[in-house]
Amino acid sequence: MDADKYTPLSQGSAAFREYLTAQAVVAHVTAQALGLGPTDFFGLNLIALAGSMTAGELADRTGLSTGAVTRLVDRLERAGYVRRVPDPADRRKVVIEPAPDPDGRIDAVLAPQRTRMAEMFADYGPQQLEVLFDYFARAATALRETAHQLQRP
Repeated sequence: MDADKYTPLSQGSAAFREYLTAQAVVAHVTAQALGLGPTDFFGLNLIALAGSMTAGELADRTGLSTGAVTRLVDRLERAGYVRRVPDPADRRKVVIEPAPDPDGRIDAVLAPQRTRMAEMFADYGPQQLEVLFDYFARAATALRETAHQLQRP
């Protein structure tokens, strides 16, 4: 490894690691507040971001076995967070989609985080926000690719 290649990243390494750890902690306590385990909350977030997906797609995105995903979806469905519906393109398939949140419990739990993040983002100008959101998109891709790399021997 070329040590110079990692110098800029190394300079911000502690801050980046703290950020990732804080994200993990927030996800964990958010899951608890919603009566979910962290993996279930993670799965719910993936489903919500996609709008809908099959159990196989969820297994691929999480790295979980199809059996584990079935149990995860069962728990989310029992808790009222998702529902299984026939795939409109192929009625032999079932897709998982987020269920409506009529009592607003998800929004209520996420409100403090959304408020704090909005306050923080208000300190940045339009060009800075553009860089931040570009970073989020590019970092998400890099992290997903890293996860897939680690999942494959």
